[in-house]
Amino acid sequence: MPSGYFSQPILFIIEVLFGLYMGIVALRIIMQWAHWEYHNPLVQLIIRATQIPVKFLRRFIPPVGRWDTATIVLLVVLAILKLFLMALLQPSLLNLIVILRLALADIFSLFITLFSASIIIQVILSWIQPHNSDNPITPLISRMNNPLLRPIRQRLPVMSGLDLSPLIVLLGLQLLAMLVLPLLTGGL
Repeated sequence: MPSGYFSQPILFIIEVLFGLYMGIVALRIIMQWAHWEYHNPLVQLIIRATQIPVKFLRRFIPPVGRWDTATIVLLVVLAILKLFLMALLQPSLLNLIVILRLALADIFSLFITLFSASIIIQVILSWIQPHNSDNPITPLISRMNNPLLRPIRQRLPVMSGLDLSPLIVLLGLQLLAMLVLPLLTGGL
């Protein structure tokens, strides 16, 4: 067996496990930004899944304004730790500046992915569920996406009942990713 035989499966496991938990931590940041209802089951799951490290970090890192900086620091630390573990298997990444730049790019990409996925989910839910449904995810996604969709909806003319604002926002998010990610990664 070659020395790198297990490196790809281990990299995959690191990417998946850290990616899932970083997504939950990022949702906790979005939860505060979008003013999600505290008693929603999904919100409770996010809080329970992140409470221990966030509570620990809050002892040392106070909030700044309405932002929970402990949660933001946790997300950054997770991104750096993920890349450091991956760098142990890929020695070409063992540069601190490279790891920091890739961590910022990873976090930025995570938020682009979360918002893009939530817009797609909101569109699909609007096709298959009535607006007054008891689905606990619907109001959360709506509150999350409204700051992005509302300005586009206000500027778009009504077109036979079609709402093209999700498509425009998705295109904008992808364009933003194409413009910002190369700057963060520096062509790495």
